[in-house]
Amino acid sequence: MAYFRPLVVGLALVATAALMSATANALDLNPLSALKSIVEAAVEDRSSDDIAKDLELKARITAEVIDKLGTDVISINADVYEQTVMLTGAIEKARLKAEAGRLTSGVEGVKKVFNEILVIKPLDKKKGAAEAFVDDTVIESKINALLLDGEGVNVTNLRWRSVQGHVFLFGRALSSVERQKAIGIVTNIKNVLSITSRIFVRPKN
Repeated sequence: MAYFRPLVVGLALVATAALMSATANALDLNPLSALKSIVEAAVEDRSSDDIAKDLELKARITAEVIDKLGTDVISINADVYEQTVMLTGAIEKARLKAEAGRLTSGVEGVKKVFNEILVIKPLDKKKGAAEAFVDDTVIESKINALLLDGEGVNVTNLRWRSVQGHVFLFGRALSSVERQKAIGIVTNIKNVLSITSRIFVRPKN
C-alpha cells in the first residue's frame, strides 16, 4: 500500500486549508486528522455520493453536537462510514457522554452510533494534557504507517483513533482475515493499552 504516500504529500495543502477553516470547537486536537480524512475520501472503495454523505454528516455533527457540549469536553471526534458514526474522545461527565450519543443519533441521516467516548475525571495530572496528546498522535501515526505497509489490509476503508492509549478501529474489512490482520498489527504497537474493534466485514462487490 506504499503507493498511497505520494497522494498524502500531494494533498497536504488541501488538508492545511481544511484545518484553517475549522471551527474553534474542532472535532479533535490532532492536526493529522484532517489530512487523513482528505486522503480517505480521495481513494477509498466507495461511491462519491456515499463519501459526500459521510463528509456532510461529519460537518453537521460538529455543528449540532460538539459545539453544544460545553467546557467539560476534553476532546471528541466523530468518524463516519456509510452513515454509521463512531464517537471517540474524552469527557469528564458520564451524562455528557450520553448526551453526545443522543444528539448524534438525532442528526438526520445517521444510521447507527458507536459511542466509544471515555469518561475521564480530569486528565492524569502526572502526565498532563499536552503529553497525552503527543502520545496519541504518535500511536495514530504508527497505526497509519504500519497498516499502509500491511499486506492484505485495505487501509482506505478503515478508521482509527487513539485516546490516551486506548485504540478504536472502525470501518470495513473485505474479509475476517483482513480484520484480524489489522487488529494484530495494532496490538503490537508500543503504548497501546487496549483495542476496540468496530470493523465490519463485507467482501468487495
